[in-house]
Amino acid sequence: MDKKTLRALIREKKRAMTPEEIRDKSAALGRLLAQTAVYQAARTIYGYYPQNQEVRLLPILEAARAAGKRVALPKIVDGEMRFLYVTDRTRMVPGFGGIPEPAAGEIAADKTALVILPGLAFDRAGRRLGYGGGFYDRFLALEPGHPTVALCYDFQVVPEVPAEPYDLPAGLVLWA
Repeated sequence: MDKKTLRALIREKKRAMTPEEIRDKSAALGRLLAQTAVYQAARTIYGYYPQNQEVRLLPILEAARAAGKRVALPKIVDGEMRFLYVTDRTRMVPGFGGIPEPAAGEIAADKTALVILPGLAFDRAGRRLGYGGGFYDRFLALEPGHPTVALCYDFQVVPEVPAEPYDLPAGLVLWA
């Protein structure tokens, strides 16, 4: 299946989810993530601000902060993605594509931070079909030492994701 067709299929399935399904599966994914060695070892979590029917990452990031981890969210600066440390007082503003991002803050500089990857589809080898902007692939190409994890719904895991040589896979894919 080509990328365009796969994106449309997964978007349709996500739109069919109820708010309760999104909440419950997101909570289950938070519990799964907290049990992983890569999460437990991380001092910093680079997350994202969820949109539409994406996994509700904000409670997961709050739990990470409560566990003593630093949390950072992406900000697009001059066409490139950077992560800024956030607290519960960080002011968020509409950014690239209308997605909330930190208005300002300290640029995160933890080269070992666990990066939670967004995406539409994943396969068991970690290949990821993103939204088409390439921001995470470019970021990870510049900072290749980060462990990565993708959190997704069970229907987002497909037999094979079409990938290009520049597409970087997730180190771990968790689904519920």
